[in-house]
Amino acid sequence: MPDNKKKHISIVKYLPREPESVHAPYMPEMDFYTAVKTGNIHKVKQLCEEPFHTKEGLGVLSENALRNLRYHLVISAALIARMCIEGGMTLSESYGLSDYYIRLADTETSLERLSALHVEMSMEYVSRMRKLSSVKVFSRPVATCIDYILEHLDTRIKMSSLSAVTGLSSSYLSRIFKEETGVTVTAFVLDKKLETARNMLEYSEYPVSWITNTLAFPSESYFCKVFKDAYGTPPARYRKDTRLKVFNP
Repeated sequence: MPDNKKKHISIVKYLPREPESVHAPYMPEMDFYTAVKTGNIHKVKQLCEEPFHTKEGLGVLSENALRNLRYHLVISAALIARMCIEGGMTLSESYGLSDYYIRLADTETSLERLSALHVEMSMEYVSRMRKLSSVKVFSRPVATCIDYILEHLDTRIKMSSLSAVTGLSSSYLSRIFKEETGVTVTAFVLDKKLETARNMLEYSEYPVSWITNTLAFPSESYFCKVFKDAYGTPPARYRKDTRLKVFNP
């Protein structure tokens, strides 16, 4: 159990408890928002396959089913907007999108249409975040590489795989990738993995070992080293410091 939970256990055990099914599991929910923020279109599509109105664990915010789902869509829109702003989207664009979809939700009269609207909103945000990740890319091969990398951060990405999806030799692809992005393929992959790891540390309770394995780092010690090199502090300390800022702004 993470340290922050241990510190609050004496308080938590006295709080009123609701059945486990009342609210959606935190980790899978944050997986979704992180996927949107990082422009992972493939994962967002997968996570949207289950209709929004049939998801288990949505809290009861209203006894009216339609109003209850509408409230949850508004909450989802607000969280997505915030995550995308953190990911580089402008405030005006992100909040403009959320306002647009919230207004549409206010006029929908069926659970199915609200669910479809949630999918539409999620795909619009993730598509725009993907474009932000590729904004400096001009050639199709490099754009294809970036798409592949963002959708395979949970694997050991090899140059041979990128060559296969682009049909170009590794040496030529490496050269044009660096020319257009300003960094090597290896550096780009590491940067995106570390950015995803940082999101997991900030917004989930996943252990450092789990993050290491999920993002296919060769070892936990290596992950801790490169994370510290990038952000100035080890993963566990980063999580603790982030939580302190949340509770003591």
